[in-house]
Amino acid sequence: MNKQQIDILINEINSFDTIIIFRHVRPDPDALGSQIGLQHAIKKMHPNKSVYVVGTTIDNLKFIGEMDQLTDDKFKGALAIVLDTANAPRIDDERYSLCDKVIKIDHHPPVDQYGTLNIVDTDASSTSEMIYEILTSAGYGMDYIDALVARCLFIGIVGDTGRFLFSNTSPRTMEISASLLAYDIDHTAMINKMQERDAKGMQFQGFVLQNFKLEDGVGHIFITKEILQQFDISASDASLFVNAFADAKDMSAWAFAVDEDKEIRVRLRSKGPVINELAAKYNGGGHPLASGASVYSVAELKKLLIDLKKIVNE
Repeated sequence: MNKQQIDILINEINSFDTIIIFRHVRPDPDALGSQIGLQHAIKKMHPNKSVYVVGTTIDNLKFIGEMDQLTDDKFKGALAIVLDTANAPRIDDERYSLCDKVIKIDHHPPVDQYGTLNIVDTDASSTSEMIYEILTSAGYGMDYIDALVARCLFIGIVGDTGRFLFSNTSPRTMEISASLLAYDIDHTAMINKMQERDAKGMQFQGFVLQNFKLEDGVGHIFITKEILQQFDISASDASLFVNAFADAKDMSAWAFAVDEDKEIRVRLRSKGPVINELAAKYNGGGHPLASGASVYSVAELKKLLIDLKKIVNE
């Protein structure tokens, strides 16, 4: 990020009466935290503007905030700000294209610069961290970051750093998190809520731990539609268990594949080998150590696993 980009962003926010904030499909805490945190901050800056957040509602993350339900006419003449979304096909509401202007703010490698303004910082732990930096760099920190904004940005940072355990946790990340904790937020309750699982989820986690395979340094499991039905769990809820076997000894990377009807969504994680190029090869992308891919048959999933083993054992 640079000051010139931030100034342009603030000028655009000042210029539009309607601002609609988007994020990616299958949102995580960072996508939702940055989205709702920015919404509240802009509303504080401009109480008379219409500021909306859109996307599919995820039940287990409702505690972060609720989405707005908009008719198509609301998008015309609006400014679209898309957060935490590396490539346009993953934006969770195709009506961003109806807006007058699109701005992208993201911390993933910039493979698809779809915005008229693209603010990308791959050194940031999360998009929530970026939103904090944008607000404070623009001089809005003290006035427009309140407890409501702070709780959203904090949970976003916690989510994308794996509770500060992942390698993307920098000294700056910790400084920002400490600053957010100075507000009146119950961070323990939020983290507990984020980690909370119902009985079905815990039983599903037991299945994952009993049935994942570890071969040549690669862990993997394929959750079929039959398994989802057996545990009465949705594909999106199943994906929350991507790190269920992350602590397995002698495992350098892993793949958590879920049958989502039209595609098999594969979440890739690594303890060292770079995997985002592999994800890009299979219709996806992401960070060097945390990416997502899509395949369309069991045979293609097997090819992906073979390629992942090659990367781990090079």
